[in-house]
Amino acid sequence: MNNDLHKGSLGGSLVADSAGAVQSVAGKLCSNSPALDSVVLDSVVLDNPSLDNPVTVRPVTTSDQQAWGHFVNTHPRAGVFHDWRWLPLLEQVFGHTNRSLIAWEGDEVVGVLPLMEVRTLLFGHNLVSLPFCQWAGTLARDQSAETALRKAAITLAGSLRVSHLEWRNTEPSASGLPTQSELYVCFRKAISSDNETNLKGIPRKQRAMIRKGIANGLIATDCSAEAFHTLYADNVHRHGTPCAPLSFFQAIHSAFANDCEFLMVQDSDGTPLSGVLTLYWRDEVFPFYAGDTPQARHRAANDFKYWEVMRRGAARGCSVFNYGRSKRGTGSFDFKRNWGFEPEPLHYEYWMAQGEALPALNPSNPKFRLMIETWRRLPRPVVNFLGPRLIRGLG
Repeated sequence: MNNDLHKGSLGGSLVADSAGAVQSVAGKLCSNSPALDSVVLDSVVLDNPSLDNPVTVRPVTTSDQQAWGHFVNTHPRAGVFHDWRWLPLLEQVFGHTNRSLIAWEGDEVVGVLPLMEVRTLLFGHNLVSLPFCQWAGTLARDQSAETALRKAAITLAGSLRVSHLEWRNTEPSASGLPTQSELYVCFRKAISSDNETNLKGIPRKQRAMIRKGIANGLIATDCSAEAFHTLYADNVHRHGTPCAPLSFFQAIHSAFANDCEFLMVQDSDGTPLSGVLTLYWRDEVFPFYAGDTPQARHRAANDFKYWEVMRRGAARGCSVFNYGRSKRGTGSFDFKRNWGFEPEPLHYEYWMAQGEALPALNPSNPKFRLMIETWRRLPRPVVNFLGPRLIRGLG
């Protein structure tokens, strides 16, 4: 796995003879953002009169891994996608450039921003926190560190001449930047260590579907990344979207090891029906990617599958079931609500270069309708070949 995290670093973009020179560049390229107070070679320093030490923001290097990990592991609002392991993983699998930033106050880490530079011919050039991750965004000790990281990221975006910079936040920001809060939601709910209590907490109709799956003799077993990918690729093809490469799921399994599981639901005769990639993070069990066959719904395999994930999470001591992200107005959204989960808005925040519109790279965008219908009709070998090459800019 490639650990050269300093490749194409911020320092290479922002070296200047004076703070004024960098502020001038920032003012031209990032006209809708305040200029940085000062820049020192590879770092961005923002003075705070209330502190003995200023907040210093710089690009991460491999030597920051331990400090980053300690900050994330002890921060109460950290999520699975702030984990350092995503940074080399996304570089290795998709060829994105790691542009993550770390904020220091003296010798103490006070904030991190996982950030990838995504450059594709079809879908443009942008910075995202983080691609292929449902949320991430800035994680900071306080407002001063958060502001420092935002200013540094905007200046970096201007220096790289990207079309936009995207923070995938779980909480609203006070920045005043354009934000989409009505498109995506996350579903989370507390669970008990007792399976009967959890089953009673699921609404009657979905509880009946779980029992139907049990009565159908469905079997839940661990499976390989390859077996899961077959189900996943079939599912996304039917929905008209490209699939992520098998190497992505293999890399997740390698990076997260015992905190990652592939589960397959089989019919009583051993026929694969449904699968899920589950991650465990602190007290959360999180079904991240899923796939199924057309027969899965009739056999109640999906409800049975998520009940098995919940049951396994409770057995591991998890107290939260994180159902992940869904778009409003989709079948996935309705399915999760039917399980008794309430949607929590995700707040995708943007800085855009001058003249650029708010990005809309999602299947609900009408301009992709013809592409989706065409993709559904393509032969499986074609989509399996083209999909991983196209999806680099869509994660």
